Amino acid sequence: MDAYLTIGVAVLLALLVAAAMLGLLLRRRLSRRAASMRRLLDLADRLEADLKTCRSELRQAHAVMSLNPDLPAAGEQEAAQAIDAGLRSLLQQRIWIRDRAPRAGQAELDDAIRTMDATRERLRPLLLALGQAQRELDSAMREHIRREPEA
Repeated sequence: MDAYLTIGVAVLLALLVAAAMLGLLLRRRLSRRAASMRRLLDLADRLEADLKTCRSELRQAHAVMSLNPDLPAAGEQEAAQAIDAGLRSLLQQRIWIRDRAPRAGQAELDDAIRTMDATRERLRPLLLALGQAQRELDSAMREHIRREPEA
């Protein structure tokens, strides 16, 4: 009887350890998935903010450079179309996040995160260059305004 009790306790203990390990692995997986979803949503928000900032700065730059700020220049229209295309693409990503991400595998979530990160990385130098161009344009306009009364 003692041998059966010892074997039973050992089996029960092994089952408890296995259940605890399985619970920890599941918790870790769910935690990673939740972190991936938060990261994906955060990246979508940041990318949207970057695109909107780019659109705003382009409009401001074209308004300063244009003789008639009410009439958009050809370059402004192309830039606006590119930004609008980026925003539409981002909307499609958000729809994917809403509809498919809850059932997507971790690899799909990681791929979506990498794609959105890469998009932001490609956009970052353009935003920096646009900001620098905007500062230089503002400086040139201030200089032009200061010289104008003297002429």
